[in-house]
Amino acid sequence: MIQIDDKVISLEVFSKKFICDVPRCIGICCVLGDSGAPLEDEEVEILKQEMPNIEPYMREKGIQAVKDQGIPVIDQEGDKVTALINGAECAYVIIQDGINICAIEKAWNEGKTHFRKPISCHLYPIRAKQYHDFEALNYDKWDICQPARELGYKEGVPVYKFLKDPIIRKYGEAFYNEMEDVDRELKEKGIL
Repeated sequence: MIQIDDKVISLEVFSKKFICDVPRCIGICCVLGDSGAPLEDEEVEILKQEMPNIEPYMREKGIQAVKDQGIPVIDQEGDKVTALINGAECAYVIIQDGINICAIEKAWNEGKTHFRKPISCHLYPIRAKQYHDFEALNYDKWDICQPARELGYKEGVPVYKFLKDPIIRKYGEAFYNEMEDVDRELKEKGIL
């Protein structure tokens, strides 16, 4: 484990390789899982405010799931998450050219909302969990991401480098720069 500020980071965030290979995985992470995407408190408020801008990009059954279940849904572990359609895919998933994509991010890409998507989705495969005195950043290995691991190893891109934008979005550029320093030190010491 590596500590930067009050963040404890799994060594795998530096050692494992990863690049999403959406044409191969077809965005199945938006469809599979035990519950919706985790939401931070401020994201709940943003989603509530931005729904008029996001709804035009959603499927009708996704809109209905949000209306029926609300923003947020409280999952079996007591966490705030996005609504699901029939207990399966995220209410915000849409299908474009046979690939599952996020309606929120599509609206963001087209300049219709300032909210890109939940940070939990943007940071994946890093899973962040807040504890009393620190935040843990762990690499989450999911079978469906095998194409991403293969592409990451082929290109030699560590998880944290693939996630540069969301890491900066969540923790700031100085934090990301410290991660790069740690990566260099780990390589110099022969740990990576």
